[in-house]
Amino acid sequence: MNDRINQSQRRRDAAAIAIWDNEGGAPCSIEHQVGRRIEVDRSWTVYHVFTGIPVHVDGQAMTGMTRSDATSGMMSLNRRNAGRRRERIRLEALGPNSTTAGNS
Repeated sequence: MNDRINQSQRRRDAAAIAIWDNEGGAPCSIEHQVGRRIEVDRSWTVYHVFTGIPVHVDGQAMTGMTRSDATSGMMSLNRRNAGRRRERIRLEALGPNSTTAGNS
């Protein structure tokens, strides 16, 4: 059983490293990591951490926000993106010939 667990972990690690390497060494693509910052006018902005550009959701820039709204928006986007990363890693670890339902 331990050998099977170790083999499974090695596949997950290999997939994670491949993703990391493919994305230039970043834990996820640059368009998916967001932070929040306070602006000169004391409003808050949710922005892409690598570019500094404000995030747009449904065509609206996430600028001019309250601290609470910026925090909620930032956390929501980062949670959603973390879930996508986990799912991508899980599916890649299964391999190209596997199905999620367990049927071949």
